[in-house]
Amino acid sequence: MSFRSIVRDVRDGFGSLSRRSFDVRLPGHHHRGKSHGSVTDDSHDQPAVVVQSSRWASLPPELLRDVIKRLETSEGTWPARKHVVACAAVCRAWREMCKEIVRNPEFSGKITFPVSLKQPGHRDGPIQCFIKRDKSKLTYHLFLCLSPALLVENGKFLLSAKRTRRTTCTEYIISIDADNISRSSGTYIGKLRSNFLGTRFIIYDTQPPYNNAQISPPGRSRRFYSKKVSPKVPTGSYNIAQISYELNVLGTRGPRRMHCTMHSIPTSSLETGGSVPGQPEILLPRSLEDSFRSVSLSSEFSSSRFFDVAAGPPRGGGDDDVEGEGKDNCPLILRNKAPRWHEQLQCWCLNFRGRVTVASVKNFQLIAANQPAAGAPTPSQPPPQSDHDKIILQFGKVGKDMFTMDYRYPLSAFQAFAICLSSFDTKLACE
Repeated sequence: MSFRSIVRDVRDGFGSLSRRSFDVRLPGHHHRGKSHGSVTDDSHDQPAVVVQSSRWASLPPELLRDVIKRLETSEGTWPARKHVVACAAVCRAWREMCKEIVRNPEFSGKITFPVSLKQPGHRDGPIQCFIKRDKSKLTYHLFLCLSPALLVENGKFLLSAKRTRRTTCTEYIISIDADNISRSSGTYIGKLRSNFLGTRFIIYDTQPPYNNAQISPPGRSRRFYSKKVSPKVPTGSYNIAQISYELNVLGTRGPRRMHCTMHSIPTSSLETGGSVPGQPEILLPRSLEDSFRSVSLSSEFSSSRFFDVAAGPPRGGGDDDVEGEGKDNCPLILRNKAPRWHEQLQCWCLNFRGRVTVASVKNFQLIAANQPAAGAPTPSQPPPQSDHDKIILQFGKVGKDMFTMDYRYPLSAFQAFAICLSSFDTKLACE
């Protein structure tokens, strides 16, 4: 039996077990009225018991590890990679084995599970994606590239966003659902909010970063009317990054200039042996311990929130402690790579290595602004290539309503997508 046949048999068996458990459970409930939609605790345990006692859940660990390893190697790209996800959904034993074998995008360069969207990208190269814009619906959809062609529209769907224009700001709601894009849905994972001029943006996440001192209080609670859920469902709204565009009235200072302060990523992550702390293990946390405090629009864009972005948490001790901790807690700052003026073409140019084909003011490349101090290189000793010199995110236009987005470590797909969304917003004072 081939591995694909095994996976197909596992998936079909898992579905039939779930259907049988559901059919058996229905006759046992004769409640009517308002309590008809409720489910007791015993009914939650029935499917789990049936699945855990199936023949696939009792495979020897050595055999299961070999099956998952072979499948992980053979099904390396989408859509065949859905078989790896199906194995993780069989039972708890299979899920734990998949978590042990399937590596994060940081080391594998593969996006497998939904939680991969909030984990850092590949260290050794960019993860290539593209964004499709729908101007009529004010929506943006992020896809994983499945082929090297630029204008091929088939891809693996990753994230979606919807633009909402308010009186004093613009919001982009980000979801893992392609159609249901709203804060009241269970697929909401974050948002991007701008100021009135569109020169400053804040990226909000539903999950707190590693440094709790540089996050905003939880945002407004989601209110929606349903008989099966509480009328108030709290959701975290944590400030994980800030994007600033320099003022450039009438375009006298050249192309756009932008800076991104990543509160959830320390500068030390780009050093040798560095890493991004506090990586999530789940994508959609729904903690009932979050408070219901709201944040006013006036306080979100105050000067202290945008210009004291590098201020760390209060620390005790002497100057040595402050200096040592400040190096680790200093947020990573990204800046756009300055383009060069092409005399023959009479325009500003950047080398996108064939990934961008249409000139646009939205095109940009981001590199680390926290450059380490170093002496001037000599002709016989060229400067070594470090993570600080690499392009961490690049975004550009390839066709009508088609844009490429290539990101790498230490940014995640969610963070990169939010940064690119800020480039779509109109900026009258910056161009």
